[in-house]
Formats: sequence, structure tokens, C-alpha cells
Amino acid sequence: MQFGLTFEKLLLIGLIVVLIVGPDRLPRVAEGFAKWVRKAGEYVRDTKSKMRDEMGPELDDVDWRKLDPRQYDPRRIIREALMDDPSPAAAAAATKTVIAEPAAPRIPQEFSATNKPPFDIEAT
Repeated sequence: MQFGLTFEKLLLIGLIVVLIVGPDRLPRVAEGFAKWVRKAGEYVRDTKSKMRDEMGPELDDVDWRKLDPRQYDPRRIIREALMDDPSPAAAAAATKTVIAEPAAPRIPQEFSATNKPPFDIEAT
């Protein structure tokens, strides 16, 4: 069952409800609960039909199991990404070895009234 509810837990909840409600009011409470369940079912069916009408026939083509977050396995995703063959351009770029010279240390620049720091009007 969903939400961690087992048959035994539901039976215990039902027994507690019967003891709290009592035999006199139990038929009315059961009838009200049945109406609530029926309304919830109608709401779900109406929602499904409205969604199907608004989304169109593409909704039937969606594989909902692929979108299930419980199917997410990071190890599988990484394994598939590593096993994929890279594109030929990426493979050629990866095989080139470029040795870069170390960059010269950057000397902080002093700014004055005549030597102003760069300013971008669009960035502010």
C-alpha cells in the first residue's frame, strides 16, 4: 500500500474510528465517508479527462515510467555518459595536447583621476 499503510494499520484505524464514533452514529459516518470517496473519484476522473482534452493525443505517447524520479540512478547515468562515444570533433580536440606557458603574475594597477578603472554602463 502507499504511504506506509499496511492492512493491519488500516484495520487498527478502522477499529479506533468505530470505538470513537460508536454504534449509533457509525452508519451516518460510513455514508458520509462513502460520499467523500465517490466525490474524490469523480474529481480524479474529471481531472484526467480535462487534462487529456487540453493536452491532446500527445499525452498518450508520453512514457510516464521514464519520468518517474524513482528511476533516477546516478551511477547508471554516469556509466551511460562515460560509455557514449564522443563526437568526432570532440574526440579530435581531446587528443590534441596543448602545453600552455604559465601566465605572468598580474600586477595590481593603481587608478587615478586620469587613469580610471573600466566601467560598463550596461552592467549597472
